[in-house]
Order: sequence, then structure tokens, then C-alpha cells
Amino acid sequence: MVFFTRMSYGENKVLGEVQVEGATKVERDAGVWVDSQYLGYMKELKGDKKILLLPGEHEIVVREDGYVDFRQNISVEPGEKQVVRVKMERDSRFRMPAVFSEIKLSVNPDRAAVFVDGLFAGHAAEFDGVAHSLLVAPGHRQITISLPGYESFHSDVDLAPHQKFRLKTALVKSSAPTTSD
Repeated sequence: MVFFTRMSYGENKVLGEVQVEGATKVERDAGVWVDSQYLGYMKELKGDKKILLLPGEHEIVVREDGYVDFRQNISVEPGEKQVVRVKMERDSRFRMPAVFSEIKLSVNPDRAAVFVDGLFAGHAAEFDGVAHSLLVAPGHRQITISLPGYESFHSDVDLAPHQKFRLKTALVKSSAPTTSD
């Protein structure tokens, strides 16, 4: 179980804090999962969004498109803080298509995770605004946008080469806990 809290760290003697750090923009923009649950992207997981976990074993996974997933198992102790230093390595299997289509996203909240054909592509804010878009191979694409506490959004699109496509959505708050890919 993962908890976010506004109480100060010093007041909590039951949960342990995990701080995830990266040296480059690639790491800081990467998505963070704890025990298969997407939490957000690294640079936002601090302050009132810091990671507090129940004591025990947990798996930390950090993902960024074009990079090999960073995985580390940790043991959390009550009232202790630990730092996980992340170093992302380029995935040698990743190839940018010679011809691509462009998807612009406008998502609320923009910190949601974006998946294309089941693979993590980044967070929604990375694909909105001037000179920011998601480049994908043309053809049929399945887009999923998810964030804990919200219902996932799913859309299928068929894209022609060089097509520019805009997708707008506002995620709906969920009353039930959600899991993400």
C-alpha cells in the first residue's frame, strides 16, 4: 500500500519514506511505480506527494519511453527514510519510426500516465503545448491515460502517416482504488 500525506515526516512512526532521485531530466520526467501502482513522475513525488509506505518489501519501477525499466526491490522500515538513486539506460531495441504521426494531448490532470499500445510513453504534460507532442508510428493505436484515484481513459485511433491528431479529456474521479499498467 502506498500513502500520500500532508503530515510532517517526523510525526510518522509507522510508515517509512522513500525518496526517488535522478540526476538528469530523463530520470526526473520518468514515471514511478510502487508495487505495480503508478504514482506519478519522479520530480513531483516530494512535499505533500512524498512516498510513504507500510513496512516490508516493495518493488520500485521507473519507466521512460526509449529506456530500459529501472527496477529495485527495497525493504522499508517504520519511521525511516531511504533514497533510491535512479540511473536510466537507453534501450538499444528502441527505434524511432522513419514515418510517424503526431498526437497532442490535453488531459486534466496533466500528471496522468500515458500508454500507447500498452507501453508507457510518459506523462500527459509532456505531450501538450508548443513543440510538445507524442510521435508514434502510423496505424491503429490504443491510447490509455491513467492516474490513481481516477478512472482510466481508453481510446483507439487510426492514424495516417504525418497526421496530426489532438486528444482532449478530463479524467473522472473514481470512488474505488485503481491499478495501472
